[in-house]
Amino acid sequence: MRRDGDGMVVTRHPGRTRPAAAVPPWLAGSGGVRPPAPEDAVTATDHVADGGPDAGRLLRLRPVLAAAGLGLGVASVVEPRPEPAGPSEAAAAASMPPRRRLEFLAGRRAARRALRAVGLNCGEIPRSGRLPVFPPGRAASISHSAGTAVAVARAPGRDTLLGCDLELRPLPRHAARLVLREDEEALLATDSAGAGTVWSVTELFSAKEAAWKALYVPAGEPAAPAPGSLRDLRASPAGDGLLRIGLRADPSRAVEVLVTAVASGVFSCVLGPAGARN
Repeated sequence: MRRDGDGMVVTRHPGRTRPAAAVPPWLAGSGGVRPPAPEDAVTATDHVADGGPDAGRLLRLRPVLAAAGLGLGVASVVEPRPEPAGPSEAAAAASMPPRRRLEFLAGRRAARRALRAVGLNCGEIPRSGRLPVFPPGRAASISHSAGTAVAVARAPGRDTLLGCDLELRPLPRHAARLVLREDEEALLATDSAGAGTVWSVTELFSAKEAAWKALYVPAGEPAAPAPGSLRDLRASPAGDGLLRIGLRADPSRAVEVLVTAVASGVFSCVLGPAGARN
């Protein structure tokens, strides 16, 4: 496994029993965030073709995330002319192996597209260590997997917590010990017909990874210490296809995460603090 500011690249379990891209009824609508600019609409079509069905399914989540004050952007490593947006991005990309360079640049493009989806422009996005550094008033969470990058950005005037994760490769069932503790094993229980799992290991991993990003705030902002591993986060069902995930050391710090099936994997996104919609 590898964690960095753009996310973690791992493998994932493909099986699930819930409908793909379930949308909680309380999230129906557009949430008052302006629709993508015309140039976003044009590139979105290109991304569906370049990124395949995963990109198409992800882009259909835009209204759902907009209702939570979030913009969504998608990019692919196979897009033509993947140029850095400025000297800082170019310097960072130059130090990377070819595949990682393409993922890095795709993640930056996805972040700029997510910001444009909430009406914000953004030039190059440098990094500090492995974390992306955004201009004042702008923030986004980036993830990538199997050549597709996705990002969510906060709408202006919102304090929405940010965390997303994309997993397009299978995580085996025996990897549950790396993600869960004993008090979470019921989440993997088979249904009454024995047809499958309630939550796959990959769905739980992806949800925890998204929550990890939201609950860990970079230095200089008030936050609890980052958990040492995903096992230091506790997951529990929150209804409407959501998971509640919080710090074991401080259960009051918890978020609700939407976990959605995409064409060949899982996308997870933090929607806000746990209990905020009650």
